[in-house]
Amino acid sequence: MKKLPFILVSLLFLLWGMANNMNDTLLAAFRRIMSMSDLQTSLVQFAFYGAYFCFALPAAIFISRHSYKAGILLGLTLYAAGTMLFYPAGLTASYGFFLFAIYVMASGCAVLETTANPYILSMGPTETATRRLNIAQTLNPVGAICGILLSRHFILSELNAADAAERAGMGTEALASIQEHELNAVSGTYMLIGSMLIVLLVVIAAVRMPKDRDSGRFDIRRTFGKLWRNRRWRYGVVAQFFYVGVQTGVWSFTIRLAMDRLGMVEKDASMIFLYSIVAFTLFRFLFTWMMGYVKPVKLLAAASVGAIACTLGVVFGTGWTSIWTLVGISACMSLMFPTIYGIALEGVSGDDAKLAASGLIMAILGGALITPLQAVVSDAIGIGPSFWVPVVCFAVVFVYSLMQNAWKSHE
Repeated sequence: MKKLPFILVSLLFLLWGMANNMNDTLLAAFRRIMSMSDLQTSLVQFAFYGAYFCFALPAAIFISRHSYKAGILLGLTLYAAGTMLFYPAGLTASYGFFLFAIYVMASGCAVLETTANPYILSMGPTETATRRLNIAQTLNPVGAICGILLSRHFILSELNAADAAERAGMGTEALASIQEHELNAVSGTYMLIGSMLIVLLVVIAAVRMPKDRDSGRFDIRRTFGKLWRNRRWRYGVVAQFFYVGVQTGVWSFTIRLAMDRLGMVEKDASMIFLYSIVAFTLFRFLFTWMMGYVKPVKLLAAASVGAIACTLGVVFGTGWTSIWTLVGISACMSLMFPTIYGIALEGVSGDDAKLAASGLIMAILGGALITPLQAVVSDAIGIGPSFWVPVVCFAVVFVYSLMQNAWKSHE
């Protein structure tokens, strides 16, 4: 395995982690800036993860006809273009334009994830593929931390303290002036990220990357039929749908829960989100180390049980107790995405792996659908009770881990 290509591809995990988690702070920002409900702000996640569903399969077809490197360059181009669209979105103060910019940005992330995950799996021995993917995925929460810090210092810190009622009583010019300043902070931050993406794009374009020996045109119908008969992959797509849905929902409403339970403003509540991502990062390293001694599927089962227990702590707890159990959810979630991904692709190779990978990335649609569902529950009966939705999602992941053990016992 060549180290430089592995490092460069691993950096991509950091970059889409940054985008994913800046979305979670954007919900809080738009809720303040435009006086929106939880359901309205959840459209940020709908646009972002909806793009994953739309672009994952085309990305798989693209890399099968060209190469993994071409897929990476395409993904970085779209990602950078989306960040630059934040500038005209800010000038027009249009929420719809912002959603479009997020959609374009996410399309790039979708291409990168569809490309980078199987690329990492192919960069070494099959028996260490899941662990290798977990190593690369450790940069994902590092990117999340970077995203939260950027949002905290350049977006949330620029929000005016006026709430929805106070803004409703302002004059048109006064409100427009406040919103212009706040939206400029949003746009400038994303354009800074876009500049970094362009630099990385140039570097990767100049570096010789491992060639894709399996590149070619594949029969989608035949390959899909073959994959559908693979229980690990088929149910892995379902498990990934619910996992991404629960991760997105929990993180989307972390700041809201902290504000509700502790009476904080957005900037201070974002520290709770940061604690959650730090816990996620530390436990990702811990779980990756443990995989050298314990089978990934057993760790997945244990983490699912822990996540359910912590989520119930959020539903029934109060004050700081509920907040620390909220942080505990992130610790338990840390190994789930790459582990489900690795288990689902076990024994899948070549162009089959590209289509299989696109199916698992399309499952990220869970973030687009489950987050609005939790938002509807939150608007109807409260932010705390809305965490019953994550309980159900974690139960699905737990059942998937149990199914793995049952299947292995019959092999």
